[in-house]
Amino acid sequence: MSKPLEGIKIIDFTHVQAGPACTQMLAWFGANVIKVERPGAGDVTRSQLRDIPNVDALYFTMLNSNKRSLTLDTKTDAGKEVLTKLIKECDVLVENFGPGALDRMGFTWEHIHSLNPGMIVASVKGFSDGHHYEDLKVYENVAQCAGGAASTTGFDDGPPTVSAAALGDTNTGMHLAIGILTALHARNKDGQGQKVAVSMQDAVLNLCRVKLRDQQRLDRLGVLEEYPQYPHGKFGDVVPRGGNAGGGGQPGWVLKCKGWQTDPNAYIYFTVQGHAWAPICRALGREEWINDPAYMTASARQDKIFDIFATIEEWLKDKTKFEAVDILRKFDIPCSPVLSMKEIAADPSLRASGTITEVPHKERGTYLTVGSPIKFSNYKPEIVGSPLLGEHTDEVLGEIGYSAAQIAALHEAKAV
Repeated sequence: MSKPLEGIKIIDFTHVQAGPACTQMLAWFGANVIKVERPGAGDVTRSQLRDIPNVDALYFTMLNSNKRSLTLDTKTDAGKEVLTKLIKECDVLVENFGPGALDRMGFTWEHIHSLNPGMIVASVKGFSDGHHYEDLKVYENVAQCAGGAASTTGFDDGPPTVSAAALGDTNTGMHLAIGILTALHARNKDGQGQKVAVSMQDAVLNLCRVKLRDQQRLDRLGVLEEYPQYPHGKFGDVVPRGGNAGGGGQPGWVLKCKGWQTDPNAYIYFTVQGHAWAPICRALGREEWINDPAYMTASARQDKIFDIFATIEEWLKDKTKFEAVDILRKFDIPCSPVLSMKEIAADPSLRASGTITEVPHKERGTYLTVGSPIKFSNYKPEIVGSPLLGEHTDEVLGEIGYSAAQIAALHEAKAV
């Protein structure tokens, strides 16, 4: 089976998560991704949060599958020569260095463009060029705070809260992948490469657009009817933290199920969607609510919504989260069990779809990782293990024209 991105060669100058997540997805879809790493050290995540001594950490293996590893010291003249040859032969260079690092290496955009006018240089940044914080170092949780996510997450009586979802890192990588593919499509038309950049702040904000929507509504109306603070609480002049409320106008909350006293995830998320009100009443055995003026409309229910949730919790107290969802799904009620990572890892549906997959590794054995969240009718990505440090150095050098003697000399000079 041919691969959609077969023939696209990518220089992967990224590390940690945002950039590697981007290039890994492109590798899943068939791109030839050459991960360039420091000799003797490599990506810092190879050694971060290790569970097996002296073996690549899961942090690295789960972000770098389907790639090849080339070690290269670009501070040496010989290393710069290797990079120059790579640039001439590749389609995309992806980097998430600090501001100006490529320039200081001697590879400005102008120089890269002169070497390969079709080259696309894609960058992950903390803040956009020209931003007053553009020199600030940014990590996942910094991005969540800068992008507006943290201020709107958590409960109203507590501090801002960051999400476990990688809104700053992997999310930015996915945005950058879209940008790279767009630039490649544009190059097919005019033959010209270009710079592509995504800032972590911008990528987080793109996922928080409904909160920017709510800020404008709050400025105009003074209240936000779908938030738990309405109608009994008070609103300030900024979008509040909404707890577990749904963001789309349908009241929802996390509710306790049987076993919650000992199982921290014995909960379901339950949504009181307008068109599902009658089925909800039937499922709960509260048919009298269906045509009761005090309950039959969303606006009538709003001041009693937590009383309704309490009634649902009473119904849930003798049902596990899975039993509850199996009942509610028959009534077409939007809900889900709160799944732990342990439950997700063992989920047979996720295994069958390839969303969770086991892959072999030369040193650690088989490990569990995520597969492609994007499904195709004519292509199924094959996920293979991440490369050892420098595993493909000689192979890549041979492909760009180095002889065995020249490769040995590069090793001797510690350029690779």
